[in-house]
Amino acid sequence: GGYLQVGETGYFPNSAKILVVKTDKSGQLIWKKEFGNNGNNLGNSAIETTDGYIICGAINGNSILIKLDKTNGSQQFIKTLDNGGTDAFEHLAQIPNGYLAVGYNNAEDNTNTFFTEGLGYITFLDSNGFKTNGIEIDNYLAQAYRIRSYDNNYYISGLTENANDYGLVKLDSLGNILWSKVYGGAFPDHCFGMDIGSDGSIFLTGHTLSSNENWDTYTMKIDLIGDKIWEQKVGNPRGFEPKFIHDEAWDVKSTPDGGCIVVAGTGDEYRRYKRRCGDDGDNSNTWHIYLIKFDPNGNLEWQKTYGGGENIDWAGEAIDITSAGGVIVALDNGKFGFVKIEPF
Repeated sequence: GGYLQVGETGYFPNSAKILVVKTDKSGQLIWKKEFGNNGNNLGNSAIETTDGYIICGAINGNSILIKLDKTNGSQQFIKTLDNGGTDAFEHLAQIPNGYLAVGYNNAEDNTNTFFTEGLGYITFLDSNGFKTNGIEIDNYLAQAYRIRSYDNNYYISGLTENANDYGLVKLDSLGNILWSKVYGGAFPDHCFGMDIGSDGSIFLTGHTLSSNENWDTYTMKIDLIGDKIWEQKVGNPRGFEPKFIHDEAWDVKSTPDGGCIVVAGTGDEYRRYKRRCGDDGDNSNTWHIYLIKFDPNGNLEWQKTYGGGENIDWAGEAIDITSAGGVIVALDNGKFGFVKIEPF
């Protein structure tokens, strides 16, 4: 009934450590843990198993898997793997005999936390975190960001070469590639979030420069054979001059109605433009959490921002559905934190 958040504390790449925080359902801290030294450390994601939390990321430029006790966060194991050059795990899925982790190796830009110009890579690990096999997928993805399972197959999404397009790869349980697909327009399209609904609908999200004045959120629905059902580009919810506004989506979750909800940040990335918006002190340089709800057919049901006020910068980095039917958002404001949204 509580919440788990993973990321970094300190400054990347010089002083960052992996930070894992667990709270109760009201957001009160239960425990927190830090891992790593020397600064080149990444806390990228976590999954829950029956007997612990599995954290993945990187320590000192190598892929890392950490298993923690649920009650007090004590370390059950920590495994570091050198998959080649600067490498990291971005996400993982539990499989019958262990874990399947996705990420990259041989990063050329090893201080970039969003796109490292590396080579897509997947790793099979046993239940104790030992590597059993590794598969290069750089022909399909330069950076694998998310993995989801459905009907004994695995779907991996991420960024294609030079971060040009959305990429999606389907694997069977042995790691054989069944198909790969690329989606996007004539300009860069960056895919960061993926989820799969109970009916097998695949939702991808991120942001795009294709057919826009600046970055807009870019969400699509894909069927199980990789065909696109719909796509939507949405942005600038506060009505500023579009060419100055970045709308950057980072995560998506399928909703029980067959649609999805997307979390993003919206604001002026380079503080080039200001305009007062009402009497609350809001302006384009102040970032807001940006939530977008689509119905099963891709129609925009609603969009809403949260935050604002003098010197208050909020952006949404991750999202999950709460048991009450609302959402919990991982808040990026220079600190760790959550924003809980009532049922919708």
